Amino acid sequence: MNKPDQKFEFSRVSLNNSLVAGATQAAATVNRTLINDDNSDREFEFNDKDFSRVRALILKIAGISLAPSKQSMVYSRLARRLRACNHNKFSSYLDALESNPGSPEWEQFTNSLTTNLTSFYREAHHFDLLKKQLQSLSRSSRIDLWCSAASTGEEPYTMAITAMEAFNSMTPPVRILATDIDTKVLDHAKKGVYRMDQVDKIPDDILRKYFLKGKGESEGLIRVRPEVQALLTFRKLNLMDSVWSLRPGFDAIFCRNVMIYFEKDVQMQILKRFAPLMNPNGLLYAGHSENFAMARDYFSLRGKTVYTVNTDKAAKTGPSGENQQHIITA
Repeated sequence: MNKPDQKFEFSRVSLNNSLVAGATQAAATVNRTLINDDNSDREFEFNDKDFSRVRALILKIAGISLAPSKQSMVYSRLARRLRACNHNKFSSYLDALESNPGSPEWEQFTNSLTTNLTSFYREAHHFDLLKKQLQSLSRSSRIDLWCSAASTGEEPYTMAITAMEAFNSMTPPVRILATDIDTKVLDHAKKGVYRMDQVDKIPDDILRKYFLKGKGESEGLIRVRPEVQALLTFRKLNLMDSVWSLRPGFDAIFCRNVMIYFEKDVQMQILKRFAPLMNPNGLLYAGHSENFAMARDYFSLRGKTVYTVNTDKAAKTGPSGENQQHIITA
């Protein structure tokens, strides 16, 4: 059997590479044409430089790392702000923002770029564990929990219902701090009103016990009972802020599907600040795609996306055993 002609094989690879290079160049040309065409159809002028500026700003103020593929999303979300502020191009809108650090528009800018995907009983195994944890903490003193990305409220309300079920009481010794960077979703969460399709995963007995069904003009809506709402305190908090005015003493912190938007070094900074806010043996509940192995000096993996704070990093208590209030800074 004849051996393959090595020279021929080499020439064929070279020819293929040449074809690939040509195709790549052609595709790039088409892509640039599509981008230009896309801009011609857009209401506002928006280019790569504008997108880079948006990425840098949201990374700085909120720690959110926007992927290069999010250019269209950024345009569609911020276009509404340009209309509201009477700008005809992104560069002038961004110039106005950067020239006025105290502008209330910064809040609208941040709200527009925040992702708020949530649901009741999302990652249900966490609430099974939370119920067991709360029952093991049964005591006369108050139990404090923190939901650090409350969004539209489904997660902290599920925490509250879990607490009521754990203690078989509508007034359990539990209080929940629910925070978020997005003020619009916090306003929604405070109302506690949802569409029926948003509660379709909740068992019927839980719905009957903890929700009120809308009637008349509210037909098709459902509202969390006032007793459930009473366990929650809603507050704006940016995890990137240099100061958190929080009192140590949390037995659990829910920070789920938030860290995935942060760079690793930012994740580590936040985790270091969580630890001294937690009681010994406090649990940190993470998202299904998040891994905090790099913070093993502060947290130890207990189970599926659940971490125990290491005792030497947990909140220190005063002589009376009560947690001393102080401000946690970066």
